[in-house]
Amino acid sequence: MLQRQTMIYTELSPNPNSMKFVLNFELAPEGLTFDYPTLASTIDESKASPLAGDLFQFPFVRRIFIASNFITITKDDETEWEDVVYDIKKFIKIFFEQNNPVFAQKTIDKNTLIIDANDSAVIAKIKSTLDQYVRPAVESDGGAINFASFDEISGQVKVYLQGSCSGCPSSTVTLKDGIERLLKTMVPEVKEVVAEGV
Repeated sequence: MLQRQTMIYTELSPNPNSMKFVLNFELAPEGLTFDYPTLASTIDESKASPLAGDLFQFPFVRRIFIASNFITITKDDETEWEDVVYDIKKFIKIFFEQNNPVFAQKTIDKNTLIIDANDSAVIAKIKSTLDQYVRPAVESDGGAINFASFDEISGQVKVYLQGSCSGCPSSTVTLKDGIERLLKTMVPEVKEVVAEGV
């Protein structure tokens, strides 16, 4: 069996407790993101991930986020990145060189495109705006902001903050000054954007 050549580099994120580990190949299907706030969440049928489960074996790991070609790891407050980055990179390299899967097959089978045929025109436009304008920017910082719901009466959009966005000191500013302003401009029906489950 051919051994996969794995190259990894790290990028800091706006959240000082989150580090982005970027690989030279795709980890998640285009447009899909997977957030793991606990070890138990790594076996959830809709997002089961042997990689995320194994990374939680490091005692300082508090959250794992996987998207396109990177993994964002959020650590505890006590651990310093310079003490653990080398070990994490080495672990990830060995994981892939042994041809271990990022996701269980049932996870790949269950996940589909973000836009649903049953979405209203407004919801489809909100999702499309988030995907086209917001996703590339927050992914570059090691996170994601995904659509949760839209209330047509109040005009309130709820989003999930994932990866380095979750618990980031600047996420409120990004949410209100960036995303809310963008969505209000692009989708006039939107009156407010709030984070769900923070």
